[in-house]
Amino acid sequence: MEQCSKLSPAPTTIIAPATQMSAAMTLLFAAAVGVIVTNLYAVQPLLAAIGVTMHIPGGAIGLIAMLPLLGYTCGQFLIVPLSDLHENRRLIVRLLAGCAACLGVAMFSAHAWLFLTAIFLAGVLSSAIQMLVPMAAFMSEEAHRGRVIGNVMSGLMLGIMLSRPVAGWLASVAGWRAVYGLLALIVALLALVLARVLPERHPQQNQRYGDILKSLWQLLRTERVLQYGALTGALSMAAYMSYWTTVALLLVQAPFSLGAGGIAVFALVGASAVFATPFAGRAGDSGHGRLASHLSHLAMLAAALIAGMAGSGWGGFDVHAHAGPALVLLGAAAILLDGGVAADQTLERRKINLLSPQLRGRLNGLYVGFLFIGGAIGAALSGFAWKLGGWTAVCMLQLLFSAMIVLLAAKARPA
Repeated sequence: MEQCSKLSPAPTTIIAPATQMSAAMTLLFAAAVGVIVTNLYAVQPLLAAIGVTMHIPGGAIGLIAMLPLLGYTCGQFLIVPLSDLHENRRLIVRLLAGCAACLGVAMFSAHAWLFLTAIFLAGVLSSAIQMLVPMAAFMSEEAHRGRVIGNVMSGLMLGIMLSRPVAGWLASVAGWRAVYGLLALIVALLALVLARVLPERHPQQNQRYGDILKSLWQLLRTERVLQYGALTGALSMAAYMSYWTTVALLLVQAPFSLGAGGIAVFALVGASAVFATPFAGRAGDSGHGRLASHLSHLAMLAAALIAGMAGSGWGGFDVHAHAGPALVLLGAAAILLDGGVAADQTLERRKINLLSPQLRGRLNGLYVGFLFIGGAIGAALSGFAWKLGGWTAVCMLQLLFSAMIVLLAAKARPA
């Protein structure tokens, strides 16, 4: 924390008592981040339909799924630091208004280049999420900050987990353009609501944007809590994406032979893990964060082992003779993995948001940026693993990422 305090003096902040975090305000924040994050993942079940409409070749169709996430990652490093320079409420509202406009453009696009540009920029502007999380911390008492962040993170994780099945269902009923139209409308309404209810938060004003960007490297080089959180977060997201990128490829094969509807229902199973985040936040507030963190890492490790048993017959389990129990075990692995990842991120976010308040924007931007870098690596490597060795190789990859987290926690966890 000493290193953080050297970067800039304490900020001037304004907050009225009426805008402290109540239960209703926490629910609004959770719903807001859940809605905003949806546009980053909702495109994945729409790839085939969008590719046909936009005449995008099959070899380039992966760009459609990659661009929103790439834009969001860029936003963490280039846009989120602005929250340490400009008044936060106005900045958040403007970003969301721009995001809604880009989603509207994506809905009406007739050309591939315009559509791809729009979803990339929508991803960039969705980085407002990482301004809302520090805003929630700013509005919370320190004794309850972990609980509030955990509840807000519940909305974020629920948005991620529900985005694919909900978007797939809506597209099957009204077409893929309706998904973007509905998202544009909801995000625009959300901007109007937040403009009325968010408090003003004025960070230090005598800084330059270039200096803030330069300070990112200094923070990453000197702040041990950030280093640890970014590394474990990147590994956990790599494990998460290695599972979810390829599990649908497994489920369409015998003995499971699930269709699109069955895969959508399976994706909902992992959403139940969202309940891990409030418990993780409370554990951090009550002084049991280290234990909760270790349990979250062990859950990820167990998920890889169970997934290997259920999909590839590890431990002598006969998958083809017990297809029903195997599917249940795959669901259990999804819950353990999603719950472990969500709990770990909640605990690390809590620690990061207890560091210097004037640096929360940069700290959160760096942390989340590395999460998405890890997720991109996990998704890419899982594709290669599936091609080389099927589900067995994917589970070995997931096991490797999870084991690295456990070893890192045992050797390098900051006090």
